[in-house]
Amino acid sequence: MKRHVAGLAVLAMQVIIAGPPVASAQVANQQGASPSFGSINTPRPINPATDSTNPSARATQSLNPYLGSASDGKVVNGVLTLSLADAIARGEKYNLGLIDDQQTDARTRAQREHALAALLPQISARAEQDFEQLSFQQIGIKLPKSAGIVLPPTSGAFGYSEARIQAESPVVNFRLLDKYKQQKKLEQASLLSTTDARDVVAFAVGAAYFQVVASQARLVAAQTAETAAAELNRQVEDQFKSEVSPEIDALKARVELSTAKQRVVNATNDLEKDKLTLDRVAGIPLEQQWKPSGLYDATVSTTPEPASSTTTQSRSDLASLKQEVSAAEFGVRSAHAERLPEISFAGTYGGGGQNPANYNQVYSVQGSISVSIFTSGRIRSDVHEAEANLIQRRAEYLDLQGRVDYDIRTARLDVHASTSAVKVALDNRKLANKALEQSEDRFKNGVTNYLEVLQAQQAQEAANDNYVASMFSLNVAKMALARALGSAESHLGELFGSN
Repeated sequence: MKRHVAGLAVLAMQVIIAGPPVASAQVANQQGASPSFGSINTPRPINPATDSTNPSARATQSLNPYLGSASDGKVVNGVLTLSLADAIARGEKYNLGLIDDQQTDARTRAQREHALAALLPQISARAEQDFEQLSFQQIGIKLPKSAGIVLPPTSGAFGYSEARIQAESPVVNFRLLDKYKQQKKLEQASLLSTTDARDVVAFAVGAAYFQVVASQARLVAAQTAETAAAELNRQVEDQFKSEVSPEIDALKARVELSTAKQRVVNATNDLEKDKLTLDRVAGIPLEQQWKPSGLYDATVSTTPEPASSTTTQSRSDLASLKQEVSAAEFGVRSAHAERLPEISFAGTYGGGGQNPANYNQVYSVQGSISVSIFTSGRIRSDVHEAEANLIQRRAEYLDLQGRVDYDIRTARLDVHASTSAVKVALDNRKLANKALEQSEDRFKNGVTNYLEVLQAQQAQEAANDNYVASMFSLNVAKMALARALGSAESHLGELFGSN
């Protein structure tokens, strides 16, 4: 069922994009910074491109088509500016998972049309021209010798021509009628499942888009840190030449500058790979140059969440499964109807003769009634199978109701927790910036040494990284809430503002 594929796609995107939570304090400590700033335990997502390379690209496509796309390959000159809505619109047009679901809709519609055709009259035309010669000995025709007549070995050549129009139709057939109603419900379920797949695509594209936004913010922070490291290195070099600072400080400053430059290279690499990941999900040509239209920073994070309650009425996957329950009920009725009489009609009309020039009118009319008397348990087994399928669909529907309610509640909790984390990370970043400013002033006035400024810079970098990670977690939590509420696109404006 397509809703299961959609659920797997969401889970896969959460594993690949969100990754395991890592405390930013640990990141700061790995960089050698003091944990005084940026030590809030906000999730730090891994790069979505990490661990997503499979030796078999075909296997990856089969496991999760929502991570692939069928791009048209058209590249626009210049650099495109893509908003979140633009990226989602492209994903809904080119994402492979959604294309697969749409073709499943077409196959389900064909099955419904096939079931309807079985209920309607079938009309065909047939014409034939026969030329025969019979062997009397072969068919065993003999005359007694007393008759005084001897038959020839064959009948001689003769011909017969006929042309008819034939029509046949069921008159009363409850089994076929219920089978058609079942296929109609399955078609409605498939359409609703495709609607739900659009929400899955919106979530997948949104999560990948915000990873690009986060990586871009990290690149800006790395470039700022490189500029600060270069300035600090210049000051230390001047003090060393003036014999105010020891040579070890100058060496440390050079190492820190080289490290800052490498961080910029790494951040640029991560950003480009994250863009390629979104290209694959949204169907953007890999050669196309583009940039996100906004940073979705703290000015947007205060946007209130949708006022929708924890209702499950807007979830298309739940509505789809409800239609499947109805289809299973018709399946049970169709199985029971195999015991009922079936009345059908057939008739032909046309002409026949030795050739079309001397045709005579020929026709036939036939009405039949068929009743199953003994089927060796076949009908009973069909009923048992249909009833088992109905029980399973009902249990899945009740379970999905609970899971949808669970998704909505947990998504709201994640939004509230991430919002609080962003506020704390923002305050910590302000404190880190202020501490760095004071350390730089103290260093310029000769009150402190180079090490204090270096630690303050590292604390600022950790605080910035923690803020970016917190904002990413908040944005993905909002996307998860939009997906949990259903009709994700309609909630984007409420959650992310005009961006």
